[in-house]
This record gives sequence, C-alpha cells and structure tokens, in this order.
Amino acid sequence: MRPGLPGGELRGRARAGGAREGAAVSSPFHALLPRIAAGRLSRWAWVAATLLTRAVFALARVDVRHAERVPPEGPVVLVANHVNQSDPLLVLARAPRRVRPLAKRELFEIPLVGWYFWLYGAIPVRRYAADMGALRAASGYLKRGEAVLVFPEGTRSRDGRLRPALPGAATVALLSGAPMLPVAVSGTRGLSPRRLLTGWLRRRRPRIRIEFGEPLDPRASQPSASERSAPVGAGVVAEATDRVMRALAALLAEEARGAYAEPRNGAAPVVARSPQPTREGSESRRDPQNAG
Repeated sequence: MRPGLPGGELRGRARAGGAREGAAVSSPFHALLPRIAAGRLSRWAWVAATLLTRAVFALARVDVRHAERVPPEGPVVLVANHVNQSDPLLVLARAPRRVRPLAKRELFEIPLVGWYFWLYGAIPVRRYAADMGALRAASGYLKRGEAVLVFPEGTRSRDGRLRPALPGAATVALLSGAPMLPVAVSGTRGLSPRRLLTGWLRRRRPRIRIEFGEPLDPRASQPSASERSAPVGAGVVAEATDRVMRALAALLAEEARGAYAEPRNGAAPVVARSPQPTREGSESRRDPQNAG
C-alpha cells in the first residue's frame, strides 16, 4: 500500500474482490460510494451515516459509558466484542470521533448495508485467509492519526460469550504504535429490526449498553527501549491480544466473558490460531478479523 493513497488501495481492493467473487455492482450510486468515502465528501458522508444510524437506534435505549476515554485525536484501535450484525453500526454511531471499521468484503455488496460501510470508509477484509493487505491498510490509516475498529473474535458469538480472539487487532496496534481500547457491547443478542419496532410500539424498548475501556499500550510487556525497537514477534502479539481481551471481558457481565472468564494466573495467552496468508480460495472456518 502506498502510504499517501489509502483510499485508492481501498477502492482497488474492493473492485478486485467483487470481480473475483462474481458480485455485480448494480447501481451507479453503489459505484460512486468508494469515491465519496475517499474524497472530500467523506466527512459529510460519515456525518450523514452516523445521524441516520442514531435515528434508527432511537427505537432502543442506548446507554453509552465512558466515551471520554476515547482519545479525541491520534491513532487508536477500538477492540469490540461481536454478538449481533448491528454491533459495528452501533459502535460507529456512538464513538465520539470518526472510526474506520474492518468488515468482511461481502458486506460491501449488500444494498443499504454495504452503502453504510462505504460511507463510513470501512476497510474490506477478504474471508478465509489472513488478509495482510487489509492489516496494512488499517496500519496506514492509524499512522495518519485515524481510529480503526476491529472485532477480533472473527465472527459473531452465537451464545453471547467471548470467543478466543484472533491476533489481528494487536498486530495492527503493534505495527502502527497505536494504543488499543476495549469496547464492550451488551444487549444486542437477538436484536432485529422487528424487535426494535415492536419494542418501541409497546413502550418496551430494548436496552443496549456500550462501554469504552481505558487505552492500553500494546507493548506494555516490553518495558525496555531495546525490546520496543525489536521486530514484533508472535509472543508479543499473543500477550497484547490476551491483555486487551481480558480488559474487554472485565467490562462485560460475568456470564459473557467466555474464554476470558478465568484469571490468567501465569497460563499461556488465550489466542485463536490465525489463518496463514494464502492465495484466494484457501479455506478457514473463521474470518481473519471481522465477520458480520
């Protein structure tokens, strides 16, 4: 990726992915979305998408806690749990600053849903492989002082409990030098447009909570200057992944902490096996970073 042109690479990667997967761009508006997201209108597109998302979720009671912990400027990696398809839009709309999410490529081809992700300037991730191009794109945005949102479990949790995390969020933070900030989303399990509407009509709006944690230094396990200047190894990535996930678990109810419920007590870090970088078509059961 050329450092000065993250938007150009984003557009190129999305077009290439759509062609490979046989996905057709069905409208001129859809074709213009990458240009809007990467051009001068990007901030207005983000504002419009955020206002519309907040209007939709006015049908629920959304309790946002400690949004002031998000640095108002500079790079930061938001690390969130994932139990519902609405989680990314909720976090994006309630974060106190503009955030770029990583999202699986297929979402960009879905009418309306894909438009949202384009307008938010999302980074498309190729499924079934360790998409190093997406990680480099995210690192590039972070080095420019932007914020990035990652769902490191790799897919939605069907039972609402935390799954072992993939190392992508920590990898991006370590490569860019950005702090990691846990974000806990509660109350979205089973949430649907129908439930939102019926709850509002019956005056029983669903209760959703979004809580932002404290920023964490991804290299906290490397206190010395020589260690911090050394290449990032798998052990450092695993330590950073485990630490941010345990901080995230602490923001959730005990029954939702899943793989990170027990104190570590000197045990090995809890990290899911990451897919190896492969050619298109190789298989893995989980997305490298983010699934809807």
